[in-house]
Amino acid sequence: MNKLNEMKENKRTARIAGFWYLVLAIGAGYTWFYINKTFVPENALLTVQNILASETQYVVTILFSIVGQIGFMFLALTLYRLFKNVNQTQARLLLTLVSISIAISFVNIIFQTGALVFLNRANYFTAFSTEQIYELTTMFLHLNIFGVYVVTIFWGLWLFPFAYLVYKSNFFPKIIAYLLVFSGICYMLASLSFIISPEIHKTLESYLSLPQALGEVTVLLWLLIKGVSTPKEVC
Repeated sequence: MNKLNEMKENKRTARIAGFWYLVLAIGAGYTWFYINKTFVPENALLTVQNILASETQYVVTILFSIVGQIGFMFLALTLYRLFKNVNQTQARLLLTLVSISIAISFVNIIFQTGALVFLNRANYFTAFSTEQIYELTTMFLHLNIFGVYVVTIFWGLWLFPFAYLVYKSNFFPKIIAYLLVFSGICYMLASLSFIISPEIHKTLESYLSLPQALGEVTVLLWLLIKGVSTPKEVC
């Protein structure tokens, strides 16, 4: 009976983790899609026009970013609760890497917010020309994008202890652990290629986007739909 209760509790915890994973995915995904659509490299005027044309949506993306990171925090805490009896060291490592990621992400949110604040308060900065105001606004957004690629390193790293725990726990099919490792490697390649050479990144981006999502989408759906596996479902 205790074993059955434990399985039910683990299934419930896993589905809660799936919910927070979904919150993270929606928050981060929506914001990243909007920023990429709004930011025009080397064209400050067009970038500012895009921001002003969708200012309400811009504010919404900031809120989505914040909610997404709150979801990430609760996801990590829920996964720690699920896996702490599997391997506490790896569960703590997962929690630590996610915490670092969240801290960097909130700095990126400050940059994202700063672009809009600076643009809306341009009248206070009389020493700057309109062109300079636009350039500085775009610089904040550019820093946000660069910061995303920095934090992407940790989006990859946290998947490695996650994959280990998935593999050792027998809560999930073991293929999911391999997919998480694959996604983690792709995240790190995407991040490092952007930092080292944006040209190389452009070449790799189309090849890495789907593999990046593969492991996380798979585990997200499994958490939401199945929760955890029964012993006979683990392979």
